[in-house]
Amino acid sequence: MAVAASPIAALRWDGRALAVLDQTALPAREVWLELTGAADTAAAIRRLAVRGAPLIGIVAAYGLALEVARRPGLGTLEDGAELLVAARPTAVNLAWAVERVRAAARGAGVATMAAAARAEAQRIHAAEDAASGAIARHGAEVLADARRIVTICNTGALAAGGTGTALAVILERHRRDGVRVLACETRPLLQGARLTAWELQRAGVPHEIVVDSAAAGLIRRGEADAVIAGCDRVASNGDVANKVGTYGLALAARAAGIPFVIAGPTSSIDPALGHGDQIAIEERGAGEVLELGGVAIAPPGTAVRNPAFDVTPAELITALVTERGVVAPPTTAGVAELLQR
Repeated sequence: MAVAASPIAALRWDGRALAVLDQTALPAREVWLELTGAADTAAAIRRLAVRGAPLIGIVAAYGLALEVARRPGLGTLEDGAELLVAARPTAVNLAWAVERVRAAARGAGVATMAAAARAEAQRIHAAEDAASGAIARHGAEVLADARRIVTICNTGALAAGGTGTALAVILERHRRDGVRVLACETRPLLQGARLTAWELQRAGVPHEIVVDSAAAGLIRRGEADAVIAGCDRVASNGDVANKVGTYGLALAARAAGIPFVIAGPTSSIDPALGHGDQIAIEERGAGEVLELGGVAIAPPGTAVRNPAFDVTPAELITALVTERGVVAPPTTAGVAELLQR
């Protein structure tokens, strides 16, 4: 079954200027933001105008390159890198991409720093775009028997290079055989309802939005053949940090005996972390939970916990799908071997 031609781009780069699609305005409006350096790029990442671990890395790389193009110098480079890395703590792609650009710029020297930073950012962008195609192919093989797929958050072109990660797998499965998607709304910011549904609609993929708390019950009733999610950071033993709610889906999939698959680029793997409990989990502001569309939905003064991510242990994961191949199930040895490919 063919997917409708409806390409999505979350950023525009012409070699000198960067514009990003403001994802806080979707699906109502398509608003493009022009970014000029480290400060406004970090601000866009913090407020989720730019989101999705691979996309954050790409945009941060360009943000640092733009910063040193404006004012070449080691001080500018280091300050810009520090500002960007601090924008969000959980997704490893952010620090990984910034460090690559920083190292390239330092190695080039002040005279050619801007050109070196720009070239490295463009290499990162090209590699992440290519990775999504490979992830889609590998993941489609892993889920060859799945026709009804549950997913959470947004893992398409709005979150990564190319067509995405987990959503790229879904699009490839649909292209080959046709699928139906149950997309979790993904509270509190509704990335599933706002963004994944928007991408699936444009691609012509049948889908239904489900309340996050309904997914486990639907899985138990036999209404899903598999669950697939993206990843923001993968520890060396295969534990995965992803959008909060992912862990519950993994438990439901295990109880129902269906595959639970994680898809993401190897840039999301952090070999320095031995296990998932070492992953820093970002806690965001109370307003995201206490308001919906700017309207208060809880009594004034209500206390809030708002972790943006949770950690799924490797033993609950059927397969880790990357551009370099698949580890099924993910183990310390398997992840290490994958990184050597």
